[in-house]
Amino acid sequence: MQKPSHILPDGSISMVDVSAKAVTARTARAEARVRFPADAAQALREATLPKGDAFVTAQIAGVMAAKQASSLIPLAHPIPLSRVDVSFDWADDNVLRVEAVAATSAQTGVEMEAMVAASVAALTIYDMTKAIDKGITIETVRLLEKTGGKSGRWTA
Repeated sequence: MQKPSHILPDGSISMVDVSAKAVTARTARAEARVRFPADAAQALREATLPKGDAFVTAQIAGVMAAKQASSLIPLAHPIPLSRVDVSFDWADDNVLRVEAVAATSAQTGVEMEAMVAASVAALTIYDMTKAIDKGITIETVRLLEKTGGKSGRWTA
């Protein structure tokens, strides 16, 4: 079994040293799924929310969050982001799928940035729709795909 990369032999934690790694193009794609009661889903679909355009607000929040991933996750490296995209589609009548894509050319990957972007975009959707119904749930946040680096491509 492989030991987590942030744990040293003595059990202490450490930020992984990436100084010897090559700079390569890296991407990550993540998703969050948000389940709505029917009335909240309808209000979001019809853009009749009291706070305004939830999708634009959540896109901006997701991009901003990706840029802050290393401030939020203690052992994540600050990396230069070359791209962050946040998009939305309905998985079914009451489940909104939030997808985030992050890209960089760096010595470490952008999985955490993509997952933070998807998470915060989903939380923003919740914030924008909670006045309709507080029974909204964020059910899943997961990595869908990553490319680049020594390990290459990985797909869920």
